[in-house]
Amino acid sequence: MRIISANLNGIRSATTKGFFEWMAAQDADIVCVQELKAQAEDMTPLMLAPSDAAGAPYHGFFQYAEKKGYSGVGLYSRKAPDQVIVGLGIEDIDAEGRYVEAVFGNLSVVSVYLPSGSSGEHRQAAKFAFMDRFLPHMAALAQAGRQVIICGDWNIAHKEIDLKNWKGNLKNSGFLPEERAWLSRLFDEQGWVDVYRRLYPEVGEEGYTWWSNRGQAWAKNVGWRIDYQIATPGVAATAQRAAIYKDQRFSDHAPLTVDYL
Repeated sequence: MRIISANLNGIRSATTKGFFEWMAAQDADIVCVQELKAQAEDMTPLMLAPSDAAGAPYHGFFQYAEKKGYSGVGLYSRKAPDQVIVGLGIEDIDAEGRYVEAVFGNLSVVSVYLPSGSSGEHRQAAKFAFMDRFLPHMAALAQAGRQVIICGDWNIAHKEIDLKNWKGNLKNSGFLPEERAWLSRLFDEQGWVDVYRRLYPEVGEEGYTWWSNRGQAWAKNVGWRIDYQIATPGVAATAQRAAIYKDQRFSDHAPLTVDYL
């Protein structure tokens, strides 16, 4: 089972940069995408149901943000899910288009996009509010007795190894002590597994998935690892390899691929 997570920073932009041609060649079973920055009426047939290399279409499921050009998540699956859950049932979060879950038997795969707090205090407050309410949802998923893989842009680097300039970012959104402690609660208290980090415990700069558009962050690899596949222990233990694709740039993030047994 191959699963890809990719923040597109605009599905229309990523389409013009060849994302769907690349996706078709990946032989992925499920592809989770974030930051669509599109409404339903903006979506082309290619965006709604892209095909694999053999020409077979994927099933696509989406939650769009009410605000134009903002947020939004999607999930593509080769196999039709048994059930699709769009949204968390929390009005202000669902208005921003942040959660899609597809259920396949005893496995759930989720595409999630956590808020960024970097644009100001009001957005950091919204991020903390999301985290407070998402934590019990994560606990419920962990305790449901099913296997779960949650893919997405979490907008938090967990440890110093997960970003280049950690000393300079200790007071910045994405590396605040409260944010890092929240991720630790997921791993240490709820039992979730950071799949990439389990596979590659010592990897630093090669593991970055996002680079600021400011300065020469990409050229100098001044990056952050903020895109994750976080899974329940059973399915996490079956992960064989992970890769971050950097040969082409579809957005300011790089796709994260994990192969599971």
